[in-house]
Amino acid sequence: MPVEQLGAHQVFSYLSPNQIDAISNAADVVTRTAGDTLYYMGGPATHLYVLLHGQVALRLPGRNGVSLLIEQLGEGALFGSCVCIDLDTYSLTAQCLTDCELLRVESRVLRRLMEKDLPMGFALQTHISKVYFGRYVESMKKLQSIVMSLPLEGG
Repeated sequence: MPVEQLGAHQVFSYLSPNQIDAISNAADVVTRTAGDTLYYMGGPATHLYVLLHGQVALRLPGRNGVSLLIEQLGEGALFGSCVCIDLDTYSLTAQCLTDCELLRVESRVLRRLMEKDLPMGFALQTHISKVYFGRYVESMKKLQSIVMSLPLEGG
C-alpha cells in the first residue's frame, strides 16, 4: 500500500515515516463484496482493519443463525484485532453490508512497533482503546434498551 495513503488515516497519524513504511509492508488493500464475511467470532485475530469504502456490520452471533447487530460501520472505521491487549481471537463477526475496500494490517507487526516505540505505542493504544470502548458503551445501551422492553415477570 502506498505510504502516503497509510499515513493519511487518523489511527496511523501517530507514526513516524519509518514506522509507516514498516507497516505499509505488512498492510494491503483488499476488496470484498456485499455479504462476504471478513472474520468470525472466535477465529484467530490476525488483522486490524480500516474501512476505506463501504459498510461493515459487527455482529454477536447467537443460536439458529440469529445475531445481534453491535454496530454498523462506515468509511474510516477501525475494527478487528485489538492490538492493545493480548486477545488472540475476534470477539465479534464482521460482514460486509456493501461492496467494500479495506486496509488490512497484520496485528503482530503493528504490535511489535508499539512495543519498540512506547510513546507512539501509548498514543496508538489510547486511540484504539477509545474506539473500542465507545463501541462497548453503545452495545451496553442497546442491551439495556432490550432488557427494559421485556415484560416484568409476575406482572
